[in-house]
Order: sequence, then structure tokens, then C-alpha cells
Amino acid sequence: MIEKIKDNYKFTFIRGATTSTGNSVEEIEDAVIELIDELIIRNNLISKNLLSITFSVTKDLDACFPASIARKYKGLDSVAFLDCQQMHVKNDIKFCIRLMAQVLLPANLTVNNPYLRGALKLRSDRC
Repeated sequence: MIEKIKDNYKFTFIRGATTSTGNSVEEIEDAVIELIDELIIRNNLISKNLLSITFSVTKDLDACFPASIARKYKGLDSVAFLDCQQMHVKNDIKFCIRLMAQVLLPANLTVNNPYLRGALKLRSDRC
């Protein structure tokens, strides 16, 4: 659902995903920061237009919460964050971090969903 806010902005959702190289705080942090950076850069976001992000992770990632990393990054402490565990599916991508962000985008911009690292195969049509 895309709702037009005033004449210049639209309320929309951006999805994305990446993979961590392992289950350590440092490895998860690297992956989350890269994903947040790509989300912001690819969609020309400013922090006040980033409303909320829901992260989900595969069951093999339990060293830390992605939201706790993102909350401390680039002044995003006023964004609403939520972490959850993905449903386990046999043969799913390992160490996968997905996100869904609610944002305000300039009305003339198209959403660019960042799929990075091993998550590229999830949505190669949208990378």
C-alpha cells in the first residue's frame, strides 16, 4: 500500500536482506550496518523519514539483536525497531537477516530494495 502524504511524499515499505558471515556480534554488526547503509543510500533516505524497521533473522543467528545495532547507528535512535525470528524452512539461506522498513519517500522516487551478499538469490530481480 502506498499512500500519498501531501504532494511531495509517499508512505511506503522497503524490503531487503543480507547474510552474516557467522554468528558473532561483530559479524552480525557488519552485515546490519552494510544493509542499513544500502537502504539509506539506494533510497535517498534521511533519518526523519525512516519510521520503523522490523528485522527477522534465521535461527542460526542469536549472538545479538540487529535492532540494537541499528538503533545506535547514524542517529537512528528515534526509529521504531523490532526483532523477530524467521520461520525455519529446511534449506533456507544460512545466517540471513531480513528487514522491512516503513518510510516516507519523495513521491517521484522508486523504491530500491537492497538484497546483499548471500541474500542476492532471494530476489535477484530487485537488486
